[in-house]
Amino acid sequence: MLRRRATGGRRIVAGIAGEPGAGKSTLAAAVAVELGPDTVVLPMDGFHLPQARLVELGRRDRMGAPDTFDVPGFVGVLREVRADSGPVDAPGFDRDVEEPVPDSIRIAPAHRIVVVEGNYLLHVADGWEQVAAQLDVTGFIRIDPGIRHERLIARHIAFGKTPDAARAWALGPDEANAALIRAGADHADMRLPVD
Repeated sequence: MLRRRATGGRRIVAGIAGEPGAGKSTLAAAVAVELGPDTVVLPMDGFHLPQARLVELGRRDRMGAPDTFDVPGFVGVLREVRADSGPVDAPGFDRDVEEPVPDSIRIAPAHRIVVVEGNYLLHVADGWEQVAAQLDVTGFIRIDPGIRHERLIARHIAFGKTPDAARAWALGPDEANAALIRAGADHADMRLPVD
């Protein structure tokens, strides 16, 4: 479907939303490989506020909540991508240190399909409501909560948390965020299949 839409010459911006651990990054990467070299992935994670700023704001213990991201920066980059008037640089995210990496993703004019993936693409508060208007099509991944929790716990352990801390984060802050994200699921254009 995305390939058909992109053949008209206009850049297509597609969004993949879902709860933490649902498989957004994996699906976005697979879609980009399937569609070919004119497709690029833009993860929302690069717009996390830096750790020092989260500590300053008293939000470090809620990292991943809607107000722990640079929403205006994210919306601004999406608008530049939609304008399609030249290269757009965007931040990536280093999970090892849990910090954004400025200008680590380049969306070139040759990228005719941009796959945006992130938790809050369909959130309708706190500035996030501006995001969906920048997307041509959106999909929402919903998977079994038990599988999602297992994935999250394993991810947190892989990036340095103890098993107890990983479980506490996955079932605490991650789950609180998941409830907000689920509330936007009905705004998606389609439900996305995952294995």
